[in-house]
Amino acid sequence: METFRGNAVTMKKMLETQFPGIDMILDNYPPPLPKWLLSKVVPVFQFGVIGIVMAGEQIFPMIGIMTPSPWYYSLRANRFGSIATAWLLGNVMQSFLLSSGAFEVYCNGELVFSKLKEGRFPGEIELKNLFGKTLANSRVMGNLGVVWS
Repeated sequence: METFRGNAVTMKKMLETQFPGIDMILDNYPPPLPKWLLSKVVPVFQFGVIGIVMAGEQIFPMIGIMTPSPWYYSLRANRFGSIATAWLLGNVMQSFLLSSGAFEVYCNGELVFSKLKEGRFPGEIELKNLFGKTLANSRVMGNLGVVWS
C-alpha cells in the first residue's frame, strides 16, 4: 500500500505540473461500516493479549480466576513471540479490513479512471492523456455555452 501511495503522490505532482490550477484529492476510499467498526476492535484485542501476557498473574486473581488456563502459561513461556505475533497479526488484520481496493480518479467532478472497473492501476502517461482529454472536452463544452447564449 505504501508503494502505491508513493506512486500516487508522484502522479499527483506530475499532473499538477502538467495541468496547473486543477483540483485533485488523494485519499483512501472508505471501507464499509462493518469492516471499519471491526478494524477499530482489533487494537483492543492486541492490547488485551499484550496486557494478559505481561500482567496476567495480577489480572486473573482480580477477575476471580485463581488458576489460569494452560494457554496462558504457553503464552507466558514465550512472551516476545506472543506479543510480536499479536502485534503483527493485528496489524495485518486491520490493514485487510481497512483496504477497499478502490482507486478512482476524478477531474472537475468527472470520473476519469476507476481501478474497480479496469482491474488495474493507471500509468502516468495514461493519466496525463485522460486529464488532457477531459480538460479539453470541458473547455470545448464551456465555450459552446458562451457561443450559444
